Amino acid sequence: MLAVLALIAIVVLWAVWTFNRLIADRNQMRAAWSDIDVQLLRRHDLTPQLVTAVKAYADHERTTLATITELRTRTREASALADRAHLEDQLGTQIERLLALQESYPDLKSNQNFLQLQRDLVAIEDHLQYARRFYNGAVRQLNTRIEHFPELIVARLAGFQRGEFFEAEAQQRSAP
Repeated sequence: MLAVLALIAIVVLWAVWTFNRLIADRNQMRAAWSDIDVQLLRRHDLTPQLVTAVKAYADHERTTLATITELRTRTREASALADRAHLEDQLGTQIERLLALQESYPDLKSNQNFLQLQRDLVAIEDHLQYARRFYNGAVRQLNTRIEHFPELIVARLAGFQRGEFFEAEAQQRSAP
């Protein structure tokens, strides 16, 4: 009888310990997404300033500028992670095009405001890439724990769901 009670106590303690690790993994994933969100917000805040700086030099590039403005609005309204990731990738591509305009406009290359915005944007993109890698690592850790036996028993009983990876668009992926 004592052995059965001890076994039950061990199983309960293991289940509590596993549940707490799953909670920590899920919170790590959420915090990592929050880090991505902060970098995306910084990029969104910087984008109108960059567009304004370029407008004076590139009036006939209105299509690119309009696309950036529209994508910025749509990404803020997107609720699903996959939709938002897709729109953010499109926005990143358009911002790269905008930055490439400096080659066509020598005066823009020497504009200090544009150069500072460009440096800020490059720094944000670097932070964003790091945040995406960190988030995907947190998702991988949670998903692995949810799928491992015997942790999957606790995960299923507690209703834990797999996390969604932040994936690059097909055209941005490098060939194997």
